[in-house]
Amino acid sequence: MSSPPPPLPRARELVVCSSGTSWDGIWFPMRHVALHLSRQIPVLWVDPPISYLTPLKDRNTAAALRRPRLRVVQPGIIRLTPVTPPGVSRPIMREAARLAARDAVRRALRRIGATVRAVIVDSLADMLDVAPGARRVFYGTDDFVAGAELMGVSRPWLEQAEQRQLAKAHVVVGVSPVLVDRWRAMGTEPVLVPNGVDAGHFADCDNAPLPQDVHLASPIAGFVGHLSDRIDLTHLEAVADRGISILLVGPRQATFEIKRLDALLSRPNVEWVGPKAFADLPSYLRMIDVGLTPYTDSAFNQASFPLKTLEYLAAGRGAVSTDLPASRWLDTDLLSIGASPSRFAEATAAALDVVRTDGLAAARRAFARQHDWAARTAELAQLCGLPPGPAGDLAGVAAIASLKGVDR
Repeated sequence: MSSPPPPLPRARELVVCSSGTSWDGIWFPMRHVALHLSRQIPVLWVDPPISYLTPLKDRNTAAALRRPRLRVVQPGIIRLTPVTPPGVSRPIMREAARLAARDAVRRALRRIGATVRAVIVDSLADMLDVAPGARRVFYGTDDFVAGAELMGVSRPWLEQAEQRQLAKAHVVVGVSPVLVDRWRAMGTEPVLVPNGVDAGHFADCDNAPLPQDVHLASPIAGFVGHLSDRIDLTHLEAVADRGISILLVGPRQATFEIKRLDALLSRPNVEWVGPKAFADLPSYLRMIDVGLTPYTDSAFNQASFPLKTLEYLAAGRGAVSTDLPASRWLDTDLLSIGASPSRFAEATAAALDVVRTDGLAAARRAFARQHDWAARTAELAQLCGLPPGPAGDLAGVAAIASLKGVDR
């Protein structure tokens, strides 16, 4: 007979962060928000649902299945990984998975025994009303409908899910001006809370350990992110054509422009080092002189707010982006914009010619600090109805930090 599960900390209140990406995945906006919120009030982090068959496609999820579904991952944060039936792409099974995921969250909340102050959902998952009485915040980080083809999901289904989120939410947040305008046109009153940056994480990158897998000649233009359909290879090719060293850091989408990307990576002035942990990124930003944001001119990208641009500036590096509304919203001459491949390459070359003086690096870092995740999270906390500053359930945070006997 199996023993009962170990007790969880008894926080008085908490916030639910239902994310479209796993805690183990890339650090997207919700991860930063959850970390900052957890210093003020306990957070229940909810992973996207997985099935017992998911590890066959994604090995990274296997560890989540081997561990308790509800466990403490760090001070102030309890993580839940809902397990649902397989085959969620089929309409009938999709409904079964939706109900199973909602039930998993409700059971977790009963076990924790805390009052839920707010539920923040950054995807189209039907989780906003999973805790009756809580403030419901739809934290829109992307134009999900515009990304239908990119995600391989039915556009009508995404449109229906988007309308449901807007109808259920007490507060609608968009991370870019394009998202805010879109949802305002649909009859809501969205609030603009742009993406931020962990400025402190990158502030001392010049003293970070030197990576052992970079062998390019300086100066170096670098890209940190997912090599996927969102990236315009033509812009990177134009930069490489000028003989500029290019360092690529991040995972590669298996189906993305296979022959063209292979050809780019085979050039002697281009080096790809694969995916790296967030903790290691300062070492790779130390190696570059200018950071690149070469996004395609798609509706999905036009509504986005890339994290990487601010991360480059937080590291004291120059930054060059394609023509994105979010880049123009930043409104700074510390960021160069090149819409066409030739202008993008010209902007990169010009940025590399600029000497990175201590004063210029300090100005870039100071600009990035204005957009730190601490400030962004404070805005979201206010929209969630939480008191300003670290005046929340600190006893609950401490209880989670000191908890024994629950898998970490």
